[in-house]
Amino acid sequence: MIQCSDCEHFARGPHGQLRFTCDPFSNVREPECLVKWQLIKIDMMVRAYQVTAEMYKRMAPLQEKIFRHMESEIDDIDEAESWKHPDDEDDADPFKDDDGPTDV
Repeated sequence: MIQCSDCEHFARGPHGQLRFTCDPFSNVREPECLVKWQLIKIDMMVRAYQVTAEMYKRMAPLQEKIFRHMESEIDDIDEAESWKHPDDEDDADPFKDDDGPTDV
C-alpha cells in the first residue's frame, strides 16, 4: 500500500496543512485510497459541523434577546389594537336582544 506522503496527489502546505488532489472518480491509485479519502471528507464534515455548532452557541444569547424583544413588541401591538376586537361575545353585538323573540 502506498503512503499518501509518497503519492503525486499529496502536497504539504507551508504551515503543515495537508492537501490532496486525488479524485475518487478518476485518479485513485489503490482501493485503500478510497477509504482514506472518505475518512478525510468525514473529518471535514465533522469540523464544519463543530464550527457551526460553536457559532450557534455564540449566537444563542443574542437570539434569546431578540425573541424576548419581538414578543414584547407583539404584545404591545396586540394591546394597542385590543379596542378593535371585542373581548366578549355579548359585547360583539350590542343590538342583540337577550329576551328572545317577541310575539306581536
